[in-house]
Amino acid sequence: MSYQAPLKEIRFALEQAELTAVCALPGYEDCNVELTDAILDEAAKFAEGVLDPINRAGDKGNVWADYAVTTAEGFSEAYAQFRDSGWGGLRAPQAFGGQGLPALVAMATEEMWCASNLSFSLAPLLTLGAIEALAHHADAELQAVYLPNMCAGIWTGTMNLTEPQAGSDLAQVKTRAVPADDGSYLITGQKIFITWGEHDMADNIVHLVLARLPDAPAGVKGISLFVVPKFLVNADGSLGARNDARCVSIEHKLGIHGSPTAVMSFGDEGGAVGYLVGEANKGLSYMFTMMNHARLGVAVEGMAISERAYQQAVDYARDRVQSRELGSPNPAPAAIIRHPDVRRMLMTMRAQIEAQRLLTYLAGATLDRASHHPVAAEKARNQALVNFLIPIVKGWNTEQANEITSLGVQVHGGMGFIEETGAAQYYRDARITSIYEGTTGIQAMDLIGRKLASENGATARALLEAVKGDAARLDALGAPFAATRAHLEAGVAAAEACVDYVLANFATAPQGPAAGSVPFLKLMGILLGGWQLARAALVVDAQRQNADADTAFIDAKQITARFFGEHLLPQVPGLAAAITGGADSALALDDAAF
Repeated sequence: MSYQAPLKEIRFALEQAELTAVCALPGYEDCNVELTDAILDEAAKFAEGVLDPINRAGDKGNVWADYAVTTAEGFSEAYAQFRDSGWGGLRAPQAFGGQGLPALVAMATEEMWCASNLSFSLAPLLTLGAIEALAHHADAELQAVYLPNMCAGIWTGTMNLTEPQAGSDLAQVKTRAVPADDGSYLITGQKIFITWGEHDMADNIVHLVLARLPDAPAGVKGISLFVVPKFLVNADGSLGARNDARCVSIEHKLGIHGSPTAVMSFGDEGGAVGYLVGEANKGLSYMFTMMNHARLGVAVEGMAISERAYQQAVDYARDRVQSRELGSPNPAPAAIIRHPDVRRMLMTMRAQIEAQRLLTYLAGATLDRASHHPVAAEKARNQALVNFLIPIVKGWNTEQANEITSLGVQVHGGMGFIEETGAAQYYRDARITSIYEGTTGIQAMDLIGRKLASENGATARALLEAVKGDAARLDALGAPFAATRAHLEAGVAAAEACVDYVLANFATAPQGPAAGSVPFLKLMGILLGGWQLARAALVVDAQRQNADADTAFIDAKQITARFFGEHLLPQVPGLAAAITGGADSALALDDAAF
């Protein structure tokens, strides 16, 4: 089946995230609902008509030869259309030729890129992250050389962190940077897992590379950030000689085959020319500017690939006829969408996707307020909130993407295990999302340490109070939502107990909270997702009185919220029990006994 952009759901999520208020922030005055609607319509056409048709071709992979990568059929042509249409510059700074639109608006288009062709979407995602890092930390000269072409999509960007011996532990980075006489640096070393590190879609590739200066202190305090272009740039802005940076191979992967994952070698012929970004030995903090945006982007990926798997599963369930409907007098076989367990699986997929979209778009709006709100106190409050939300949406969306895309295969039955149906590709493509830009374990430790313990739970407690307040409002929806309210309130109490446990133990006995950190992240995802769906149920209920009310949409939204409340929110107290009382058994077994 073909991808259909869920524009009604996207527009609803934007409305709930208060798009109008976001567009009123200083710097966003040129944006409004009408402009956003037009952007969404065109983005849907591009996703459905250009990116989706080449998704299967991308799954066949790329070709590497002589240090160069030839991308899958149709990718280079699609990128040229993407670039010429200005899609890559939606969120890029206006000062360098971008459109400077809110992250919330750009996020809605990014959902469509990710759902229609996840492999393709990674190239503009990483370019945007590189733009953010350079816009915030590079000097004016570097910005003038690189940002206009990156914002225009003429050049793409990458992030080069990982090395064979240094995965998530960047203190082990060994790539070296030696000062040259002209003020540049000569970079030597190898980086692995570099997404879109080499390709034929753009004229130049701007690598952001972590490396150490000769006199750098040990550990993460001695890491600097460098711009290392594929082609050097002449004084007049034209491309010059090929830099000493080569893709020596590409990885053979479980999924996202259309996205070349490069092994990059710097300095095989004496040193790749690089340029220091900002100050020496501050590269890791600079790179986190890129990584935080990338993590929110990966949250979108997890939700979007789930949406794609859901659409295919629904389409198959409507068409596949198998067995008579339980309890029906009709002896003829029925479409499997009539079977209770298939409906349970589809509702499990649907409810989580809708909750994730609402929560992720809330994070996007919060990011916009953190960067553009005119009141300093509100700016700081929103920054704390988006810092808290990012590891949750990144971790929960992507972990559940593994489950949701697996359910998509399950709905297909044996046909889901056959590549020709396409269901397996979404399952394979989704698997990486919970690994890159920081595994779920890393997100969870970030959540309980840097985000929860460091501020003594202030943001978490404020958020839980908001959930509690909206749970009480569900009384207005009557008896059908009594269980959802009860499970939301029980979830808040369970979450509060977990916050207390983490704060009481993290400083003195951190292994206990760490053992429950991923369950805590999942608990917060489920609870906050249920909260957002409860808010949605209240919003649509108020629309019932309108003469032009879409009652089918309203009913579906409320039924989905009830399903989440009755089937998924009950998991929260169980997770809390494991978090607050399960650390000992997780840590007790001797290493040799595993």
